Amino acid sequence: MIIFPAIDIRGGKCVRLTEGRFDQETIFADQPVDMAVRWANEGAEYLHLVDLDGALAGKPVNMAVIADIIKAVKIPVQLGGGIRTLENIRECLEAGVHRVILGSIAVRDPELVAVACKQYGDRIVVGIDARDGQAAVEGWGVTGGISAEELAKRMAQVGVARIIYTDISRDGMLSGVNVAATATLAQAAGIPVIASGGVGSLADIKAIKESESAGIEGVIVGKAIYLGNVNLGDALKLTQGE
Repeated sequence: MIIFPAIDIRGGKCVRLTEGRFDQETIFADQPVDMAVRWANEGAEYLHLVDLDGALAGKPVNMAVIADIIKAVKIPVQLGGGIRTLENIRECLEAGVHRVILGSIAVRDPELVAVACKQYGDRIVVGIDARDGQAAVEGWGVTGGISAEELAKRMAQVGVARIIYTDISRDGMLSGVNVAATATLAQAAGIPVIASGGVGSLADIKAIKESESAGIEGVIVGKAIYLGNVNLGDALKLTQGE
């Protein structure tokens, strides 16, 4: 199981939102690259980057910062936020991003997702963000008109290799991951799922670890490691069975 430290970028800074709300922002570092280096030094195998400005603008905005992170660490990064065209995908991959995360476009244009999967294989990930079981788009502000499970099935059918599932109501709340919904979605789609939203303690990491057999292959951890509720090193030892 992989733990993905999250680095959310807004205005060039490392921030965290609560329930995806832009009016509920906490700045954790003026230089996101410093956080990337810290998590890499503490043993992270993979970083999860989100261009929050990009999510609102509908195109990548913070690529200069992201490029600095890629240069500063030797571990792969995955990036989401405003990646909605084949050109966006190509630019991100050419900049050194290992996997791109498609969100809103998965609802709006599944054909594009299919084309991207044919071109780039497992470097394409779809992020499904849900509120009350319904997919949300446009920076989580709009309902996509489709259930998360149905969207997951459709994405698997067009060739998506893995999904990141976020329960918006738990994101940044430290209230525990919605493991049951994540496992159900993984089983419905039949492809690996990365859990996101709500990690608040090592107990949450353990609960996800115990659901690996259901198809949950990793978890994204954000606010909990920034506030110190979860020590990344301890979490990594837990996932590695030490």
